[in-house]
Amino acid sequence: MAGSTDSSTKTMGALTLGGLVVVTAYTVALGSNGWLWFGWVVLGLITLALIVTRTN
Repeated sequence: MAGSTDSSTKTMGALTLGGLVVVTAYTVALGSNGWLWFGWVVLGLITLALIVTRTN
């Protein structure tokens, strides 16, 4: 079905948002860590790619 996302894509999106919350909380509490932000960006790009490939 065009435009729909399956449960694995929704799970990946939830993990990405959860990762953003964790990285932001870490940054507020202990200071910025470039590797954490880099990892979150990579996770976000993978999630975005998954969404784009599932909706086409």
